[in-house]
Amino acid sequence: MNLKNSSHDFSGFDLNSYISKKNILINDELNKIISSSQNSNLLTKAMSYSLLSGGKRIRPVLCIAASEAVGGNEYDVLPAACALEMIHTYSLIHDDLPAMDNDTLRRGKPTCHVAFNESTAILAGDALLTLAFQILSSVHINNGAAKWLKVIHVVSLAAGYRGMIEGQMRDMASENSHISLKELEDMHSLKTGVLIEASVESGAILGNGNSEQIEQLKIYAKNIGLAFQITDDLLNVKGDPAITGKAAGSDKTRNKNTYPALLGVTGSENHAKKLITDALHAIETFDNKSDSLRALALYIIERKR
Repeated sequence: MNLKNSSHDFSGFDLNSYISKKNILINDELNKIISSSQNSNLLTKAMSYSLLSGGKRIRPVLCIAASEAVGGNEYDVLPAACALEMIHTYSLIHDDLPAMDNDTLRRGKPTCHVAFNESTAILAGDALLTLAFQILSSVHINNGAAKWLKVIHVVSLAAGYRGMIEGQMRDMASENSHISLKELEDMHSLKTGVLIEASVESGAILGNGNSEQIEQLKIYAKNIGLAFQITDDLLNVKGDPAITGKAAGSDKTRNKNTYPALLGVTGSENHAKKLITDALHAIETFDNKSDSLRALALYIIERKR
């Protein structure tokens, strides 16, 4: 996608350096959290194995970038960023289980239930989910209690039965059947999009964004959330497992409803580009503190893993 599609020139922004620096911060904090909770038992080993096995850290990076876009900083949101990554990791552990997608490879390593066993993987996912809310509710706050309560509400809605879990349920229920593009979009807005939206919204809330900024960032996040899923669907068709760290072709094998199945590869790519254009338009009035968000939007559809 051409950078010139946005009237705001952010072509000089070094996204690789930005992501690298934020990932160091996020991974250091995740290591501290998990080691303070850890002992030598099997459960905590499985939690650590999945949480610290790499990954793009897109959700926590988006959380930090949204905070910076409205004048906050990375330390304002670091607990929320880490909690969001824990929730994401829990969802991956459960998605990979034999009863769901039955995947054996994640982030280039055996999935949690393969590396340990199925019951341990289930409990490791449960433990990461509850640890996330422990982290969110343990922040030392002065006058920010209302903000953190709002974030807990936003994140719990996104991760819960009316958000990500409902999306996962629809995904499972629609296997081996045909659904419309609208139904597919609704499903993926829940399964993938809502946690991305919660990441951006949480960052904006904790960075003290005003109501207009938060609304525009929510539009941005909704669009990139869908574009992220389309890219995932495309990578399942044409991605290199050595780069993606996941098996290719599993969606077709399980007869899943995907964007390439409904729109074809080219149609899916064009739809993703339109969503990114709409996302960039939503933050057009933001200044250069939002260049990280602009660059991340393009990264989402250009990524190879």
